[in-house]
Amino acid sequence: MTIPVETFFLAQGAGGTLQQQIRAMIADGILAGRLRAGDKLPSSRRLADHLGVSRITVTLAYTELVAGDYLSARGRSGHYVSETAPVRPEAVGRPDGRGSAVDWGRRMVRDFSGHRIVGRPEDWRSYPYPFIYGQADPALFDHQNWRQCALRALGRRDFDALTEDYYERDDPMLIEYVLRSLLPRRGIVAEPSEVLLTLGAQNALWLSAQVLLGPGRRAVTENPCYTGLRSILGQTESEVVPVDVDEEGLPPDVLPQGADVVFVTPSHQSPTNATMPVERRLALLERAQRDDFVIVEDDYEFEMSFLRPAAPSLKSLDTEGRVIYVGSFSKSLFPGVRLGYIVASEAFVREARALRGAVLRHPPGHVQRTVAYFLALGHYDAHLNRLHQAFRRRRVVMNEAIREAGLTVAGRGDFGGSSFWMAAPEGVDTEDLARRLRERGVLIEPGRQFFAPGREGGNAYRIAYSSIAPGKIPEGIARIAEAIAERA
Repeated sequence: MTIPVETFFLAQGAGGTLQQQIRAMIADGILAGRLRAGDKLPSSRRLADHLGVSRITVTLAYTELVAGDYLSARGRSGHYVSETAPVRPEAVGRPDGRGSAVDWGRRMVRDFSGHRIVGRPEDWRSYPYPFIYGQADPALFDHQNWRQCALRALGRRDFDALTEDYYERDDPMLIEYVLRSLLPRRGIVAEPSEVLLTLGAQNALWLSAQVLLGPGRRAVTENPCYTGLRSILGQTESEVVPVDVDEEGLPPDVLPQGADVVFVTPSHQSPTNATMPVERRLALLERAQRDDFVIVEDDYEFEMSFLRPAAPSLKSLDTEGRVIYVGSFSKSLFPGVRLGYIVASEAFVREARALRGAVLRHPPGHVQRTVAYFLALGHYDAHLNRLHQAFRRRRVVMNEAIREAGLTVAGRGDFGGSSFWMAAPEGVDTEDLARRLRERGVLIEPGRQFFAPGREGGNAYRIAYSSIAPGKIPEGIARIAEAIAERA
């Protein structure tokens, strides 16, 4: 890497000659790790012009640094940070001695980092048996056609979509295909003014919570539920009431009185995979009408319905505009695309749009247009078909492996999905189980983090088949069973 000349400046009031100051400035940068082995320094002429000193002053400083093995000279190529340059010993605190005199614990009004998340090692792909949920399998992704769509979105014809600040608007091409291609699969009919693109479902849930909740408001969540939602609701200062789910999802008849917003995942309850039957969906809508609350429907995984067609969405059954529908491309494409959408009444979308505009304007135009082409050219449907076939095969393999190993499935989903919600024998702490399995090359997700505090299910865990090859599944399941047998 060539180090920009703007990186260097002479400190006001520094002691010593100019040559000494330049030498100290570069040496300190190397010792502090800002300048790394192999980095190329600016030419002596450029650095001299930038600092306003004579070229010979810089040349002499470089010569001294070469003698001290901080730099190496490579003929006509220039000066580089030496591969054997001195390094500063490890020390407590910043290497430049600076710190912070601010008591940030007192200054910050909220704790955003204290919530529990589903943790996974950054190098999870290096583990032989990664039963990790929600990650894309590169073997199943349509790299070639995605690349072609991305290149097309970089062309002159789409220059405005690539470069323009939409302010609060969205790419009309993508909105059109969401309305014409995606929403009809869920029985939803909407106008462009009723759709808002978001940076994934997480951003959609945050926007919904910020618009609808605050001090004095009551939110109802499923228990267990998506961990990110609990963190979002904690930022609103509203009362959050968890309601235990059963084998059919959230029971409408046990909802507390005085609810303002109910958050629900009816198609594939997160994380148990329970599917809410149509009768219960209608009962939930009737309860919403009677008690005058609104519903946020997180339909994060409906595209993964490959066993049989998904039940009608709550939004499609809603006749009063009480449902705010949240969709996402994270599971059907890949999480890194960071693109989702909200479908709701125009009045709500208007406020959510204004809030989104104040925080991040809009999702990147190039991403929007690339996804629009991927939809328009038929690649998305072909990609989903490949996913469905692969997931169906993996599910069969995992079902059989679980049966043979004698493990207990607590929730498997009626329509497909990409994971199993499991129950270890009573007394088995799955957080401890996950740590021991990790040493054996197996990654699972302990269940406790999905539950409300004080209502944890310590023996629950989740295993997914979206990120593991079918041939690895039986051995991975066998290792889980072996580890459980050791602790049971």
